[in-house]
Amino acid sequence: MFDQKTGNSFKLWVYPYPMHDYFEIDRLIEDLAKIYSTACATTCFKLSKTKMPTRAEFRTKVVEFMEHFEYTLSTFPQGPEIDQFRDYARGILRKEIEKVLQGENKEVERRYKYYVEYN
Repeated sequence: MFDQKTGNSFKLWVYPYPMHDYFEIDRLIEDLAKIYSTACATTCFKLSKTKMPTRAEFRTKVVEFMEHFEYTLSTFPQGPEIDQFRDYARGILRKEIEKVLQGENKEVERRYKYYVEYN
């Protein structure tokens, strides 16, 4: 698509549902690993006295805690529009989980490094 006012071309994101403003959920899922899951993973390793988990172990534990968000999504009431929201949120969650597993979440990698070097 071409914006004649600015002269920029851009591709619109295509999503099969009417686009609603899910800004809060978008930000929450994007920051889930950073704020919640890495803290839980680090605490879990500390409590189990695991001082040197591998990167893969750390990432897997972070993902385990990220997947807890599925329960939160399941507690929303039922209905077609809410089911669409749930599908949308699960899609974003899957993308963020994949980033963690591939080592592409800089915050998770930073927290891992800090944990193994200073713990």
